[in-house]
Amino acid sequence: MVRCLPRSSIGIGTPCRRVGGDFQFRSRCAFTSVAATNSARSVFARPPKQLELNRYLALNSHPAAYQIASSTIATPSSLTTQRRFIHHHEQTPSSKVCPDAKTALALSGLKSGDMVAVGGFGLGGIPETLLNEISFQDDGPTNLTVISLTAGVDSFGLGRLFEAGKVKRMISSYVGENKNFERMFFSGELEVELVPQGTIAARLRATGNGMPVIFTPAGAGTMYANGGIPLKYAPDGSVAIVSEPRPTQIFDGKEYVMEYALRPDVSLVKAFKADTRGNLIFRGTSQNANPDCAVAGKIVLAEAETIVEAGELDPDEIHLSGVYVDHLIQAENNEKRIERLRETVAGQVPNISGPRGRIVRRAAKEFKDGMYVNLGIGIPTMASSFIPDGVHIELQAENGLMGLGPYPDPSIGQRGDADFINAGKETVTSIRGASTFCSSESFSMIRGGHIDLTILGGMQCSSSGDLASFFIPGVLLKGMGGAMDLVSSPSTVIVTMKHTAKDGSPKILKECTLPLTGKAVVDRIITDMCVFDCDKKNLKKGGLTLIEIAPGTTVDDVRAATGCPFDVVDGEIPVMEEP
Repeated sequence: MVRCLPRSSIGIGTPCRRVGGDFQFRSRCAFTSVAATNSARSVFARPPKQLELNRYLALNSHPAAYQIASSTIATPSSLTTQRRFIHHHEQTPSSKVCPDAKTALALSGLKSGDMVAVGGFGLGGIPETLLNEISFQDDGPTNLTVISLTAGVDSFGLGRLFEAGKVKRMISSYVGENKNFERMFFSGELEVELVPQGTIAARLRATGNGMPVIFTPAGAGTMYANGGIPLKYAPDGSVAIVSEPRPTQIFDGKEYVMEYALRPDVSLVKAFKADTRGNLIFRGTSQNANPDCAVAGKIVLAEAETIVEAGELDPDEIHLSGVYVDHLIQAENNEKRIERLRETVAGQVPNISGPRGRIVRRAAKEFKDGMYVNLGIGIPTMASSFIPDGVHIELQAENGLMGLGPYPDPSIGQRGDADFINAGKETVTSIRGASTFCSSESFSMIRGGHIDLTILGGMQCSSSGDLASFFIPGVLLKGMGGAMDLVSSPSTVIVTMKHTAKDGSPKILKECTLPLTGKAVVDRIITDMCVFDCDKKNLKKGGLTLIEIAPGTTVDDVRAATGCPFDVVDGEIPVMEEP
């Protein structure tokens, strides 16, 4: 006969050996012979093979385990072990659901001066209910530092926090859609720290991974790394606070910026579906930075459109484990406003003419079959309507979608969906075989060199391949978005833009006069006048080479509109297609 210790000390298939006339099991907490201990504790009256079967059934939660275990208990004292086993397997997991947002925020301990991470991209996937509750609390926390990929729009979501005077500093990548935000910044009411979108996601994810810092090429060699970007203006319009230089390090001959992990005191996230244990499922591009905010937060509050009982979600379909979520509420404010509703008609090609159309059609010729491509807002996105015949590419949106489809077509029953938007916050569809993912994974694809081609717009380019595209000090505040991450990646980088500014001044210069998005990052410039190749790697002592020219344009015309010298391709210069 053998004495059985509690289940937690037994491993499935634990070997046994005979000791004297009894069986003794080998385990970290050894089974000992009853004869040796002269104990009157629980015993099994069945042979060892039956004991192994009972233990296997119990450990695998087989329904028959309870009946078999009961039939083999020899003494009342063994009921303690049985009760412990039943308690472990039959207990209903405790719920993390709170009755409302006010209760959840009270439990979070959010206070004035805290750092708060907020999920969402544009208006997609934002925790509306929690944001509204904070905004409407007259005696609630103030002087908050808010981390979010974007600043939203006026009078909705994050916009209400700014209008309620709750925010002291905003850490964001793009704030261009919020006019009130821009006014508050230039009037000195708000501090703004612009950070590349992929860097924000990575710094949040680093905290979740227990890493104090990361190294990224985004922003290396620019004012972002060197310091000097205005963080706050004084009421008289002068700069009150500027950014400090960031540490850099050279790895394999390339410069990287060291960034400290972001550790918010409280994170607010939004899910499509959740269970009562806090396991979360997201939908479409509404996933964005929500998981990254969640893994970083000391306390995490989640709101979900639908909440089900624990066990009703397929474990394989859960995007974020409930281990990261502290409190959960039903999303009561669920407007899910669409920022830019775009629709199309099947087979209808946009009518884009003039200089703009020339740029779009030329950019489309850069697509090669099998490419994974990221397209910026505006002209680059339009190029996807002119993909050459026989060429199949897959488009990535950095807010979390691979397999970007056309705008929804109402004629075939498609409607704009707030959970499927592109990086320009426009409604889109997804193609067959598409996938969605969080922001940190999206930018891992980019930094890791898995995106073949990036096409984006610009304000200025230099002859050495520098790009300026995100900021005009004292005049225009938009942010770099994901551009710094994209142009610093191993992908081919093509810039599309008008050759001159509205006042006729050159936008292609020997040196950019605006803050840089990236240094020596541009491979090709496509304008309404010509196409330049950039020797960004200085293989030919740097500089530009004109490789195509617009119809009716001469080389002298291009020289007059360009603020730097350039070479011309040998032989006859190819002519750009006229729209």
